[in-house]
Amino acid sequence: MRTGTINFQFDVSDVVARAMRSPPASNAATEFKLPFITVLADPSPLERRIANELVIRLGDRRVLNAWECCDNCIDDALRSLQEIRSILLERRIALAGEQSGILSHVIELMLTAVRQFLTFEQSLGSAGMATPSPAAEFYRPHEDRQIYFDALEQLRGHLSRCMGQVAVVAGLNVPSDGFIAGYQGPWQMEAYKPIVDASHT
Repeated sequence: MRTGTINFQFDVSDVVARAMRSPPASNAATEFKLPFITVLADPSPLERRIANELVIRLGDRRVLNAWECCDNCIDDALRSLQEIRSILLERRIALAGEQSGILSHVIELMLTAVRQFLTFEQSLGSAGMATPSPAAEFYRPHEDRQIYFDALEQLRGHLSRCMGQVAVVAGLNVPSDGFIAGYQGPWQMEAYKPIVDASHT
């Protein structure tokens, strides 16, 4: 059961600052919506190709399209997140020559959230203490399990909206405000630490 509680907030200020320093776009540029700002950019052929690869490789990842119901599900989601992190790191390396491009910013937005989620997850009282057991569906304290459910839901919404922007880079005809149907719509702004003045970050 999801409560909608926000137990931690993503800090994306560095990514937003870099995105705002992107080179000027052409008159035919595409609009990309990130937390706090909207960016105009002209994706390169390399960015479009890699964005297509990301849509294919991440589209069926469990953590993006399934809800957790027990501790084993949480463990599966955590493993899936590590796989997503590895894929994103590979693609960021492939974009090393285009770090000011919009796709690099969106990838970093995803990596930042995953890193911060994992740091938060490790801070939970039961992290590293619970002993996973294939025979036991529930072994974490109830309070911690609920925090996992809510935090994973928060992260899923963030990653889905990022993937919507990746799809825009790829030029695909899918919703741009959320890759997964249940996570379409505006960014969940209460999930982010405020940026005092994004225009001067």
